[in-house]
Amino acid sequence: MAGLIRRRRSSISEINVTPLVDVMLVLLIIFMITAPMLKQGIDVNLPQAKGRSIEDTEKINIVITREGKIFFNEKQINKNDLSGLLSLYKDSSATVLLKADKDVPYGLVAEVMGEIKSSGIERIGMVTEPKESK
Repeated sequence: MAGLIRRRRSSISEINVTPLVDVMLVLLIIFMITAPMLKQGIDVNLPQAKGRSIEDTEKINIVITREGKIFFNEKQINKNDLSGLLSLYKDSSATVLLKADKDVPYGLVAEVMGEIKSSGIERIGMVTEPKESK
């Protein structure tokens, strides 16, 4: 047994953090690229006004863009189809949130509000930007 040499193995007590740092940096880059894409919506320049926020209930978003396009929950629709879509919600306690660009003619906003009222929905909220206090 003279030829048998015993070697003592020592355990490595250090954790190699280089792969962990590499993975974390890759995840950070992925999140930085995808985060702006998560907030999608319709670009509307809202007017500023004072007011209070609306409580949490079922919300239907209607957006009128500067070009006069109407979106129902981020899906572009024709103004004539609005009443039919809203009549599906008349028995619920849904609130319609109307977002209209400040450059949209008032007549178009009034027509859309009339369609909302004629569909049987009583709760309408006009969405604005908070007014900056000086």
